[in-house]
Amino acid sequence: MEVTNKYIAIKAQIEGAPEESDFEVKTEHLFLSVKPGSNDIIIKNLYISIDPYQLNRMKTVSVSRSYTVGLTPGEVIDAFGVGKVIASGNSEFEKGDYVAGVISWGEYSISQGFMLRKLDPMGLPLSYHVGLLGISGLTAYAGFFEVCKPNKGEKVFVSAASGSIGNLVGQYAKQLGCYVVGCAGSTKKVNLLKEKLGFDEAFNYKEATDLDATLQRYFPDGIDIYFDNVGAEMLEAAVSNMNLRGRVAVCGAISEYTSAGKRAAPDMLNVIYKRISIQGFLVGDYMSLFPEFVSTTIDHIQRGKMHVLEDVSCGVETIPSAFAGLFRGYNVGKKIVKVSDE
Repeated sequence: MEVTNKYIAIKAQIEGAPEESDFEVKTEHLFLSVKPGSNDIIIKNLYISIDPYQLNRMKTVSVSRSYTVGLTPGEVIDAFGVGKVIASGNSEFEKGDYVAGVISWGEYSISQGFMLRKLDPMGLPLSYHVGLLGISGLTAYAGFFEVCKPNKGEKVFVSAASGSIGNLVGQYAKQLGCYVVGCAGSTKKVNLLKEKLGFDEAFNYKEATDLDATLQRYFPDGIDIYFDNVGAEMLEAAVSNMNLRGRVAVCGAISEYTSAGKRAAPDMLNVIYKRISIQGFLVGDYMSLFPEFVSTTIDHIQRGKMHVLEDVSCGVETIPSAFAGLFRGYNVGKKIVKVSDE
C-alpha cells in the first residue's frame, strides 16, 4: 500500500525567533511495507514532542552540532515521540507494537531501531509517554535529583516553572518536602503553579522590574537550589541570591536561543566564595535512571501527588505554530502535537 506522507521541514536556517513562515509542509510517497531482508521499521506517528532545543539545530552555526545533527532545509526533522509499528523487517519490533523514541515531524517515520524502544502504555494515555514519562520527565527527574542532590526542607527556585520540565521539577521538589518558588510569564500561569501544582509561591517575571530584589523577597534566607530553564538575567539574579554551597542545574537557556548577544554573566565572586556549583547536563547522560524515574513518577500519579500538564495541538500542519509558540510563551505544560489516531 502506498500513501502520501506529509512532513514538516525548515525552508532555510533560522536566526532569531522562529516564525510559522520559516517552515513548510512537504509530501513524499511512501510504501507501507518493507523489503525482505530489510531492517527497516515503518511507524505511524501518533504523538510528537515539541521542544525548544530544536531551534539550536536550525541555526547556521550552533553549539548543538557538537552533540547532535544540524538540520538541513527541506529534509524531515527528527524528534522524540510515540508511534505504532505498521511494518517491520527488524526482529526486535513487530507490527502493532507501540514504540517511543526518535521519530519525525511527519505522519510516518522510517527507522532502523536506533534510539527506539517498545512501549508498554501501562494503562496510561500515550501522550504521557511523550512528556511526563518521556524525555521531559526524565530531564526533570535526573536534573533535580542527580544534579541538584536535594535535601528535605531546602529552598528551591524554578524558572519557566509552568513549562514541560519546570512544572515537574517543582512537583518533585514539593514531594521531597522543599520550599518551592517558580516564575512564569502570566498571572494565569502563576495562579496555576500555586493553586494546582502546590508551589509555595510564584511570580510573573514580566512584572518584575528588579529580578534580584524579587528573589530576595521570596527567598529572604537565600536559595539552595536553582533549576535553570531560561539563562540570561534570571540566572544572574539567582546566583546573586544563592546560599553557601548552592547548586544550579542548567537545563536550558531559552531566553538566549533567539538572541546571539544575550548571555548570562553571573557574579563569579559569588560563585567562588559561596562555593556554588553550576552544572549543565543532558538527559542522555542519565538514561540508566529511566526505570527508577518511571516507577517513582507513576507512583506519584496513582496516589494523586502529581498533576499532568499537557498542551496538545492536532495535525502535522500545526507543528510550525506549536514550535513558534514555545518562544512566545503560549504553552502551558508539555507541548505535544497529536499527529493521528491509531
